[in-house]
Amino acid sequence: MTPSTLRIGVVGAGIIGTSIALALRKRGADVTLVDRDEPGSGCSFGNSGAISPGSVAPLAMPGVLASVPSMLLDEASPLYLPVRYLPRALPWLMRFVASARPAVAEASAAKLAALHAGALDAHEAMSRELGVPELFLKRGHLHLYPDEAALSKDAGGWRMREAYGFQVERLDHAGIQALEPAVPARYQIGMYLADHATILNPFRYVKAMASAFTGAGGRFVRRKVSRLERQGNGWRMETPDEEADRLVFDHAVVAAGAWSRELLAPLGIPLALESQRGYHVQFLGGSGIVSRTVVLADRKAFVTPMEEGLRIGGTVEIGGLQAPPDERRAAILSRIARETFPGLEGISTRTWMGHRPCMPDSIPVVGAAAGHGGLWMATGHGHLGLTDSLNTARQIADALLGPPGPPHQGERT
Repeated sequence: MTPSTLRIGVVGAGIIGTSIALALRKRGADVTLVDRDEPGSGCSFGNSGAISPGSVAPLAMPGVLASVPSMLLDEASPLYLPVRYLPRALPWLMRFVASARPAVAEASAAKLAALHAGALDAHEAMSRELGVPELFLKRGHLHLYPDEAALSKDAGGWRMREAYGFQVERLDHAGIQALEPAVPARYQIGMYLADHATILNPFRYVKAMASAFTGAGGRFVRRKVSRLERQGNGWRMETPDEEADRLVFDHAVVAAGAWSRELLAPLGIPLALESQRGYHVQFLGGSGIVSRTVVLADRKAFVTPMEEGLRIGGTVEIGGLQAPPDERRAAILSRIARETFPGLEGISTRTWMGHRPCMPDSIPVVGAAAGHGGLWMATGHGHLGLTDSLNTARQIADALLGPPGPPHQGERT
């Protein structure tokens, strides 16, 4: 089949699925994007907007075993696993701890560095192509520490960044304030990564991408896909209504985030995937408090200047897909933000919780599903879905359609 006759269905209209759908459509395939919600309405709506190619350290780093008791007992821990969910999460937790072995963590870092390569330039080019260059903010990321003891806890991660060529500038408090005058005296050490960026409205970015996809002839269907099943040599997406009769494809790509495991398990494809429940507090104002992504490293919180105002996001809660949001987690973030930046007092807020798909070793699953011809997977990106979305889309498009040839004269690249 030629790309123009190849019917491809993509499940999941977050940043990963929408990027894949657009990449496939740009190469001429007949693509349908399917999601129960509007594009970008899930995890892509609420992330912190960080394009972070230097995030090569996996979540499971050597020494993580010592943090397991606090994960279970301290509700304010940045990495929290409620005791009620422990029986369900135990297999994942055991793999997570095993992934923290030094050799495994080093191998994970190499894989993440390869996946991140070129992400910054790709997103800058994509923002221009979509007509939203104002969303791309290239001012670096500033990681803050109160003292040497706090910095030493992250020493392994900084060594990994430097090993993969990322330039890190260490700042004292005066250097920090030269970049971000509102940072309080509490933070005496800054680690500045100049070659990082921020998307100032991730939701609008995904919507612009989805609009480009449909504008190029792609089709978006708002339906919940409850099951995937073989139909002839292709795949059928089962939905609650008659639309399913039309959702038959030569190839299917599962990019359903934390819900991917539910779709793949009946096919005998076990994914060690958990929801990394993340929270944010959106201040509806306060846009001048920071001018770039600022990471309060001792609190594991990202502070970002969004279009709507300042956003603070973070925490990892391994608690499954069914439990309602724990508003105490959002309240912790709100308190951290207000304690750090007094200028936020009196500004109203909105809170959010989303399900980031997380693998024990932090390595996403991208590629063909072995033994299931025509089925592809793109999930498990954790908190790096935005960073890795365009590279993931290119990998899937290359594997499914072959590398793109040189453009014809007059053809837009």
